[in-house]
Amino acid sequence: MATNPVIAIVPGDCTGIGPEQTAKLFAAGRMRDVARMVVVGDIRVLELGAKQAGVDLNFRRYQSPASVDWDADGVPVVDLGNVDPEKMKIGEADPASGKLTGDTLARAIEFAKQGEVDAITFAPLNKQAMFKGGWEFPDEHKMFAHLLGHTGMFSEMNVLEGQWMTRVTSHVSLRTAIDQVTFDSICRALTLANDTLRKAGIAKPRIAVAALNPHAGEGGLFGTEEIEIIKPAVDAMQKKGIDCKGPFPSDTVYLKAFAGDYDSVLAMYHDQGQIATKLKGFNKGVTITAGLDVVFTTPAHGTAFDIVGKGVADIGAYESAVRLSAKIAARQMADQFGDLPSE
Repeated sequence: MATNPVIAIVPGDCTGIGPEQTAKLFAAGRMRDVARMVVVGDIRVLELGAKQAGVDLNFRRYQSPASVDWDADGVPVVDLGNVDPEKMKIGEADPASGKLTGDTLARAIEFAKQGEVDAITFAPLNKQAMFKGGWEFPDEHKMFAHLLGHTGMFSEMNVLEGQWMTRVTSHVSLRTAIDQVTFDSICRALTLANDTLRKAGIAKPRIAVAALNPHAGEGGLFGTEEIEIIKPAVDAMQKKGIDCKGPFPSDTVYLKAFAGDYDSVLAMYHDQGQIATKLKGFNKGVTITAGLDVVFTTPAHGTAFDIVGKGVADIGAYESAVRLSAKIAARQMADQFGDLPSE
């Protein structure tokens, strides 16, 4: 459909399962109802992916997303000509591949800044390879914020079956994370979560807040952060109109959320939420970078170096990532231009 948002698809790290997944994504053809997808990358990477996946694809080269003929047959590709996968060893983290993965993402971001794409969905990448390759950020989300000149609040969030997992701290050591759990950081995280869920179409998000300590501190017996920091932050955000409750013991709060009692859980640190999400649906979860002007989504799993080249990589989470990108981008387009007519 001509009114569907344009999504830039980036194949991820070429030594991982991203090329195979991207080839399977286009071969399946199930995303045409929600998005107009254009690959930003190197055709040689896509050819490798098609070979790994055992699918036949017809590629059409374009200079930019804006020049794509959406009525033409074939997979539209903005061929950057920057990645020769034959020079990389598949199934291993490679700084050279990491650098080029970052370069490709940066080009997709330029297209987004120019208004040529409405969102970016990327296949799995390897953070260590990117860092060693010269993109010296602890994760891609901070890289995106840097390239966009964003100085406000932003965070990685995970989405699984309509349940949003948000967090106060992210890719830092557990010792550092504990120091970063403050009244202000919790308030900022709750505000960002509420705003992001509203943008995704949840009119009044219900947010459960996880405790930091076992048993939510057991009344101060196992720690006082719940009493002195977390509960005051929850109370303050409630007064500002955010529907948040807690803190709840982190070993049971996700049971309540997945039962439908809440739309989101705010974790205090990375693994507190990631373990629950990945146990629930490893091949279904989506990661979104919340708070930035550009929509970024990706499968919540990694590069799966152990299965590269075997043709068995699942695309369930990848398809979910495209759908989430399209959903949020479409809402942004509707807010900007009014309700868009359907064909």
